[in-house]
Order: sequence, then structure tokens, then C-alpha cells
Amino acid sequence: MVALGSIDEVRRAVTSCTACALCEGRTNAVPGRGDARARIMLVGEAPGRREDGLGEPFVGAAGQILDAALAGAGLSRDAVYITNTVKCRPPRNRVPTDAEREACSGYLAAEMALVAPRIVCIMGNTAYRSLLGGGGITRERGKTVRRGGVDYFLTVHPAAAIYNRALEGVLGEDMRALARIAAG
Repeated sequence: MVALGSIDEVRRAVTSCTACALCEGRTNAVPGRGDARARIMLVGEAPGRREDGLGEPFVGAAGQILDAALAGAGLSRDAVYITNTVKCRPPRNRVPTDAEREACSGYLAAEMALVAPRIVCIMGNTAYRSLLGGGGITRERGKTVRRGGVDYFLTVHPAAAIYNRALEGVLGEDMRALARIAAG
């Protein structure tokens, strides 16, 4: 991958990417969006149907849940940088394959390096596996892990709260903890 020196360059590279077969079925690639100097970077799994249609991360039902959790923590979408491990929607919203995650890993690494957030919030198992090689996010949520000079905060994916409403409270609690950590 060519060195990407700005968030705009990452956006352009993502939107023209053909590194894996996901590009064949996408409407839009979905690069990260938000404050390019944010103290908090939120990393999810992959775009869903609405995100694919609009080319923006977290704009569907999971995005509404995330926005409410952020607001409850005194944060706004404009104050954070939001991205995913995979930049194109997998068919039928399936979990991205290792090869698909690997094809996008350079974009995520570039986003992380360019934004240089105080803390990276890992949302869900796919992001946890991609960034830290972990699994079982529900057991690990609420924890902060330092690896390679980067602080990572672990939480559930907002989409999980669509199917288990109790997780909205968990996500809200975690976003409040994240805001405190980022402010410190």
C-alpha cells in the first residue's frame, strides 16, 4: 500500500479500493469520518446497508444507538473519529473474513496513525480480533488495554443493542467511562 499522508488521501484510497472482492458488491466504500484530530477513535466491524448506501459510517440503526450513547457521555459525533475495520459491506452483513480484514488493515493503520487519538475504542468482536487478536468482547468490555504505545478501550458493538436492549445501558456506561479516560 502506498503511504497515505492525510485523512483525505485515505478517504480517496478507500473509495477507489479494489483489494478484495467486497468492492464488487458495494454501492459505496465507507472510509472513516469525523474530527481528524480527535482524542477518541471508535472502531467497529464493517458498514451495514445504510452505510453502504450513504458512504458514511454508523448512520443506520446502530449509529443511532451509538449517537445516543455518545450524547449520554457528553460527546458528539463531531468530536470523535468513527471508522470500521472493513470499509465495504460484506454480503448479507456477514462477519468479514480474515482476508477482507487484512485487505483493509492498511487503511485502518493509516487512520490511526494520522488521527493519533488519545484512545481507540474497540466496538465488538471483529474489531477486537482485528486490532488486538482478542475475542469475547462481553467478558472484556469496559477494560483498557495498552499495546504498542496505544491505549484501547473495549466495548460492545452498538448493533448488538438492536437485538439485546440491555446492551444499550452497557454501551452508555462504557461511553461515559471512555469520555473520562479521554479527558484525563
